[in-house]
Amino acid sequence: MIEQYIENKQMYINNLLMERLNQLNLPQGFKEAVLYSIEAGGKRLRPVLMLATYEAFQEKNDKVIEPALALEMIHTYSLIHDDLPAMDDDDFRRGKETLHRKFDEATAILVGDGLLTQAFHVVSTSSMLEAEEKIYIIQQLSQSAGLEGMITGQHLDLKAEDLQLTERELNDIHQLKTGAIIRSALKIGAYLGGANPPQIESLDEFGQYLGLVFQIQDDILDVEGDMAVIGKPVGSDEERNKSTYPQILGLEEAVKIKERYMDAAKTKYKESGIEQPILLDLLDIFGNRQS
Repeated sequence: MIEQYIENKQMYINNLLMERLNQLNLPQGFKEAVLYSIEAGGKRLRPVLMLATYEAFQEKNDKVIEPALALEMIHTYSLIHDDLPAMDDDDFRRGKETLHRKFDEATAILVGDGLLTQAFHVVSTSSMLEAEEKIYIIQQLSQSAGLEGMITGQHLDLKAEDLQLTERELNDIHQLKTGAIIRSALKIGAYLGGANPPQIESLDEFGQYLGLVFQIQDDILDVEGDMAVIGKPVGSDEERNKSTYPQILGLEEAVKIKERYMDAAKTKYKESGIEQPILLDLLDIFGNRQS
């Protein structure tokens, strides 16, 4: 059931993203690069998470669609820049050449910049959202993706190469680099769905653990995954001498920590009082995914 739910939402989000970006008045070669970044695929787990959170409170999801598209544009931008030679220098993403390899580095930088900026245009011009809702969404997205969120997380991650971090230090990095965007997906979905402040707070704490679960599983896949499944070379983190959970804790202990965080996330979700189980199903998907 949950797999079909994700697949349906994936197709819906992909179609809307392609439709929106195809409508932009861009030079043909540059538009191809923009569309390539979206056509590369992905599970769209972050916008799916936002939609699922909203649907835990409301049946009709029209209001949350454009924030979900904006979130995926921001996520895609972050991957494009993360792959650049000055960052992680990856040649493949989701089984395809990374954007800077397929086109060139300057184009990749500009596409990333464009998607980040376009995300806020999508929210600010939405006809489905009230002014105060737009302000809340922009605040959440800009904070989670900005200097106090993902950007500093990426900075700390790059600076940590060749260093031996503690588990706490690694948690701090990934709460910013990975967790901040995930938390914003939950908070925006809940806010638009009409959740009360205590429920939003519980979901925010749920998201903190969910982000760590996602990152630990990502690190585990870098050790024992299959390139044909995960879409990028296995062992790339080790080659760059990056601190990962398996590297500092050992693979077996990393799995145990992940399971502990999954249990903590379930506790926080129970505290929210939400009866809809879809977010718990997504937690299991995040924690046990193979790509």
